[in-house]
Amino acid sequence: MLFFVSTYNYCGVEAEFKICDITAFQRLKVDMATLPYCDKKLPYQARAKDLVDRMTLAEKVAQLGDKAIGVGRLNLPGYEWWSEALHGVSDVGPGTRFDQIVPAATNFPTPILTVSSFNETLWNTIGQVVSDEARAMYNLGKAGLTFWSPNINVVRDPRWGRVTETPGEDPYVVGRYAVSYVRGLQDVKGFEKSDDPNSRPLKVAACCKHYAAYDIDKWKGVDRFHFDAKVTERDMVETFVAPFKMCVKDGDVASVMCSFNRINGVPTCADPKLLNQTIRELWNLNGYIVADCDSIEVMVSGHKYLNDTPVEAVGQALKAGLDLDCGKYYPNYATEAVKQGKVTEDNIDTSLRNIFVVLMRLGWFDGSPGGYSRLGRNDICSPEHLELSAEAARQSIVLLKNDKNTLPLNVGNGKPKFAVVGPHAQATKAMLSNYALNTGVACRFSKPNDSIAEYGEVVNAPGCDGVKCASGDQIGQAVQASKQADATFIFVGLDLSREAEGLDRDDLNFPGFQKSLITQISDAATKPVIVVIFAAGCIDIAFIKDHPKVQAIIWAGYPGAEGGRAVADIIFGKYNPAGRLPLTWYPQSYIEEIPMISMPLRPIPESNLPGRTYKFYNGSTIYPFGYGLSYTTFSYAIKSATDLVKLDMGKLQQCKQIQFLDGRKNTQCPGVVVGETNCTQVVNVKVEVTNTGKMDGAHVVFVYSVPPSGIVGAPIKRLAAFKRVFVAAGTSQIVDFMLNACNDFSIVTEDAYEILPSGDHMIIVGNGADAVTAKTSFFFEH
Repeated sequence: MLFFVSTYNYCGVEAEFKICDITAFQRLKVDMATLPYCDKKLPYQARAKDLVDRMTLAEKVAQLGDKAIGVGRLNLPGYEWWSEALHGVSDVGPGTRFDQIVPAATNFPTPILTVSSFNETLWNTIGQVVSDEARAMYNLGKAGLTFWSPNINVVRDPRWGRVTETPGEDPYVVGRYAVSYVRGLQDVKGFEKSDDPNSRPLKVAACCKHYAAYDIDKWKGVDRFHFDAKVTERDMVETFVAPFKMCVKDGDVASVMCSFNRINGVPTCADPKLLNQTIRELWNLNGYIVADCDSIEVMVSGHKYLNDTPVEAVGQALKAGLDLDCGKYYPNYATEAVKQGKVTEDNIDTSLRNIFVVLMRLGWFDGSPGGYSRLGRNDICSPEHLELSAEAARQSIVLLKNDKNTLPLNVGNGKPKFAVVGPHAQATKAMLSNYALNTGVACRFSKPNDSIAEYGEVVNAPGCDGVKCASGDQIGQAVQASKQADATFIFVGLDLSREAEGLDRDDLNFPGFQKSLITQISDAATKPVIVVIFAAGCIDIAFIKDHPKVQAIIWAGYPGAEGGRAVADIIFGKYNPAGRLPLTWYPQSYIEEIPMISMPLRPIPESNLPGRTYKFYNGSTIYPFGYGLSYTTFSYAIKSATDLVKLDMGKLQQCKQIQFLDGRKNTQCPGVVVGETNCTQVVNVKVEVTNTGKMDGAHVVFVYSVPPSGIVGAPIKRLAAFKRVFVAAGTSQIVDFMLNACNDFSIVTEDAYEILPSGDHMIIVGNGADAVTAKTSFFFEH
């Protein structure tokens, strides 16, 4: 295995590893003072250029794969670039290894649950803790410094197997999660901003993936290695690319990973418009672009793009702006690509400079920044980190149903008896989901059954043999256990055998006999029945949503290794739930109307295809985006909102026409292109949030913008801002939102322009019947 050693022993003294170490060069009989790449006074760009210029072509090419070989004569060791830290340091990817010294790292809830907290501070804090543990493992020689996380693909279809990895269906939320988590992973205190971002030190290097329009793994004979996503420019700008733009421009991420699929015929990893022209030139990426593993090989063997040979494919990718290959195609074929004139050596030099600057920013050449060399074994799986994992789950779990205020469950002074049933009642590894440890090991596990047992006597009856629940033979025992109990908890849902990387779902139903298990227990029940769902993608639970004997439903996603106690804390009232769904929960009938390979987000009436996500789907749902209950109640009042915005147009700026449903032509200025508008104005919205119940609690306030009515293809609404606030019972809090007058009220038209329409826009605060509204009007003047 290749990775950077973090310490070395010289004359019996252990010291932090760094390339530019004078003693190492003395052993090589080289005067380090003569090497500009080790001159700290020079900019990283100049140092990286000097390093690359000293290499032969063969040496350069050997550094272009994830298993970089190194150059011994330059004191450049080998390095394994591929490590993962999606929701904790993982052993997916050979750059990280666990053993007796470090058997596990803290496992947090998967992103689809964590994002449900709608707490940007929490997302950032998790990133900080994960990078602490990553740095500690690096210091112990167990990990590198480059982590290909997070996954920021927007969830377009509920069947996608990788929903668990993502921050949901809204591109703005996905982007804000990316910025918060990436900043948590990467930022060195005191260096959050810099006039020269390429000089800014990094704690670890994150990677936003998979760019772009990637959300099919394997569905009915279609797989990610062959899929050609037919996507309009409008959907690219508005949805599929938007989070990546935020990740690069606001998160200053060190890397972007291109995906396996094609977009409109062109593999993403060979598309110069997507890579060089957009990521690097338009967004100014300060870092490198990497291929998803073996994507270049997939271009040849899967897509058969242009019938390219491996040499031709390597040339295409390098010229498009792909710097690093997770795979062997670059190391095996780049030399020949240069010899055949498919690419220049200068293209390779550019890529190498990009990746070496990142390594310099990480301290690999000069030593760790920020004092991180002090981190060690005691900083991994610490009590504080485990508590943060539990707190993340508590903040994120969503209460979907709570008839007659059954929860929180009052156990009184006695010793109640609880039936704990279902395939997830004893969950351990299932709570981790994917991109954890392949062995299923964690720092420790908090099982649902054990956590509930702290509140009363527990009777177990699984009811099913695993999540697939292929037989109903054990249901009778579970029903009998329920009849003897004061309350029954049914733990059901999915796991990686039903939704995973490389495995999309065919339906939105509970697997096997799980539905029968829930129904038979509920029908026979005389005491409270609480259903707890472990799953990432939505499940059609209409049958229990409306079942009079199912008093409460909790969605716990995949809550991480501490998930059991987090669920119990919600159930028994130690914590007041405030999580909100980051996805629309559709009925099974929805996916029967639309194939997974249909990429448009807007409805297509002539094909009877419904829209996708809350922005474009107005049909029936099981639960809408943003839904979630509390043990208390809240009300809103808009105390003030900017009611008029006047924008001065530039002398040469033209108005942009907008298409209306009724065909009308606006004789005034219908709209302006956002990119051409000097927009400094803000729409200030002050919201009073009142806790009208009897229990303190957190609450997520959503602010949506709605464009003027009648515009063709406009979203139903779009999320412009959100904040999670804590409000004590019987008190109020003013929540202040500062919305950008252009960016937060714009639409994307059919020709892919981002346009700010003139006229009356609506502001909606909240979801559903409790929402309140205000109007703000936009006018443009020359």
